[in-house]
Amino acid sequence: MAVRPGRPRLSRPHRFDVGVALAGLLGGLAMAALGLSTSGSALLPPAWGLLALAVMAGLELLRRSAPRAALLAGTGALVLDVLAPGNAATILMYTDLAYAAVLYGPPSAARRVPVVTGLASLAVTLGFLVWWRDPQALFVGLGAALVSFGPAATGALVRDHRDAAEAARLRAGQTALLAERDRVQAVTAERARVARELHDLVAGHLSAIAIHSTAALSIDEPATTKEALVVIRENSVEGLAQMRRLIGILRDAGAEEAPVAAPTLDGLGALVEAARANGLDVCLAAEHAEVPAPVGLAAYRIVQESLTNALKHGGPGPVTVSLGERDGALEVRVSSPYVRRGGPLAPGSGAGLVGMRERAALLGGTFSAGPDGERWTVRAGLPLAADTTSGGAR
Repeated sequence: MAVRPGRPRLSRPHRFDVGVALAGLLGGLAMAALGLSTSGSALLPPAWGLLALAVMAGLELLRRSAPRAALLAGTGALVLDVLAPGNAATILMYTDLAYAAVLYGPPSAARRVPVVTGLASLAVTLGFLVWWRDPQALFVGLGAALVSFGPAATGALVRDHRDAAEAARLRAGQTALLAERDRVQAVTAERARVARELHDLVAGHLSAIAIHSTAALSIDEPATTKEALVVIRENSVEGLAQMRRLIGILRDAGAEEAPVAAPTLDGLGALVEAARANGLDVCLAAEHAEVPAPVGLAAYRIVQESLTNALKHGGPGPVTVSLGERDGALEVRVSSPYVRRGGPLAPGSGAGLVGMRERAALLGGTFSAGPDGERWTVRAGLPLAADTTSGGAR
């Protein structure tokens, strides 16, 4: 059967609520059959007490779906039960309605119901004290508090604990999400660092191998071919050695093996000699004091990649490498002949410029590279007070 639009669909009562309603109804009927009652007033005949019992049992089915309405209607049924020979089952079911109104109702009900029931209990106590003028009236007020305020206060405590547990679960989920994001960022940063190191380690050697193998294939002279093969062998052996060192670092060989030292500016002389062996006319001028290890590593890699690019893209002529301190920063400058041609002597992906720019940025420095007249110039400014905990400076 189709449900008309705009008409709210009633939810089925919870299985527990149905059990509570049946247990309360059957227990109340059994008490009535045995002649057990909680009130001696009997202002109304017993049938009214059975009506209050039936109404309270029916309201138990609404303790989750409409808790506030159930409590209001239950209050009327409780008054009817007090005027008739009272039934303990009716009173117990009312306490459950007060508890459910706070636990399952909206936040406003969770705040108001304990206050209202507490004030009502106080009003009942004062009213009976004025009427009876006997301290025994305090027990009437205590009974009213146990029936209404006690369950409402218990519901408020349970709701507070439930909300606190939900907030803790939410914070735990958010913490896990932030931790996962941090992990992904750390993995991405580490992959970028390894990619830079791998490129800087082997790009120069592979470029030299490609250029000299092309020369050996294109020039049919035994001496030239032998010289090219010697250079090819030296670069391939050195490239394999550096590749093994990097793989050893990635595999974390163990504490028994000494860690591989990162290159420093003290190794620029050997780097320049290797570039000269590959055919570059390099002139090195370095005037600087001791620099932090991250700055030295970044400067070394920038010079190394600049010489590789000069070998692949540059033309004949001198290549100048200069390092010096200026305004609290290490200034690195590499200038090489710039020749416009159809393509480079060896293929490239452009990752070298990206890696150099990233190294300078991780230290908070500056980087620029581009044609300067008939030369290609790479400039980098690396602050000497760079953060030595930077991920890219390891």
